[in-house]
Amino acid sequence: MSSAVTVVDEKEVRASPPQYAEPLPRVGKKLGAQQCPAEQQAGIAGEVPETQRRPHEDTCERIPLLLDTGSDLVWVPCTSSYQCSNCSFPPAGVPLFSPKASSSAKLLGCRNPKCAWLHAPKVLDRCRDCPLNASAAAGCSRVCPPYVVVYGSGLTAGLLLSETMDVSERPGGDVLDFVVGCSIFSTHQPPAGVAGFGRGPASLPSQLGLRRFSYCLISRIYDDQEGAMGDVVLEGAAESSRDGLSFTPFLRNPAATAGSPFSVYYYLGLRRITVDGAKVRIPHAALLPLPCGDGGTIIDSGTTFTYMEPRVFEPVAWAVAAAAAGRYNRSEALEQLTGLRPCFRLAGGGNRLPQLTFHWKGGAKMRLPPANYFALVGDEEAACLTLMTDAGDAGRRGPSIILGSFQQQNYYVVYDLEKERLGLRQQSCFEDSG
Repeated sequence: MSSAVTVVDEKEVRASPPQYAEPLPRVGKKLGAQQCPAEQQAGIAGEVPETQRRPHEDTCERIPLLLDTGSDLVWVPCTSSYQCSNCSFPPAGVPLFSPKASSSAKLLGCRNPKCAWLHAPKVLDRCRDCPLNASAAAGCSRVCPPYVVVYGSGLTAGLLLSETMDVSERPGGDVLDFVVGCSIFSTHQPPAGVAGFGRGPASLPSQLGLRRFSYCLISRIYDDQEGAMGDVVLEGAAESSRDGLSFTPFLRNPAATAGSPFSVYYYLGLRRITVDGAKVRIPHAALLPLPCGDGGTIIDSGTTFTYMEPRVFEPVAWAVAAAAAGRYNRSEALEQLTGLRPCFRLAGGGNRLPQLTFHWKGGAKMRLPPANYFALVGDEEAACLTLMTDAGDAGRRGPSIILGSFQQQNYYVVYDLEKERLGLRQQSCFEDSG
């Protein structure tokens, strides 16, 4: 990947003028039904360097990770036997962590309370009732059972380790007994591992006891520029509206009991969506989580294009198409080719795509520049709306809207865990380390 994000501490991030005239990013012709390819996911979400201690050395092994606020496990590609199906690897290969080469890595025990972070009580009952000298042949094990984490477009599986971790100049030195997943098999995953930044106890913010963290995702137009990067800030100084931030509170899902999938997500209060200033008619029931846990809006840096369930997506897509009618010709051929819609041919239509705005509880707004919700397609002068939906499976569970990383480009995003709120500020996130 050409773009990367570096973890820093106590770093001041200065605002710069919003780039409303930034050119549209370009996407390929085959995008799939849910998300961009794995290499595109990793490119926009950025990399969080994680390090593990090598035996008898003062140096650490540096392993890049995809920052994912929609999950909580921190895992790395592990051992020389690691396999990844339908994954895109860089020519240099994947950085692999070897537990045997680390003097501080050890398998997490089945009776360790941290084993319950990923496993239900009924799973752990099999080992808690085992005598200490029980054998695996008797159906007992003193090792925490293997995990399988399922994402929207793939999975990863392996064993939990307890390891020493050092995060780029973090005050306080090494983090002992940090729980990390040693994944030995994955499907549809990025070349590196994943740093879960969700609300669960296994996440990086939870294990480090962070009061806040923030990131700034660079534009996709810099995907192929070596040295282009944004920032991830762990902890950092407290910020307020005086710093140009607008805030919206985190919401609690009524079904977010300990261990439930809903407890991992950062829910936001989306009040309305407007296209060219006109309110889009969206069912109110989709905007807030229901008592069963379904519905509502989450923010997820690990999802590329924002997902909307059909009852939300269809009126938004219709409003965008209606606002563009008369200026641009719609291309159904490109819609079938890319899986995105609506798509428009830009030739002769001027340079005014419909304005998309998210209005959040508390008064915060995301008045997105076109580069955050349209992308050029192939070699043709055409642009497609970068929002996704599905067929509306009646059995689907989860949020109605997932705010993806593509829509977060050039936004400084602060997760204020102490005050239970999200801060937003539009700015340029580009830094050139070359």
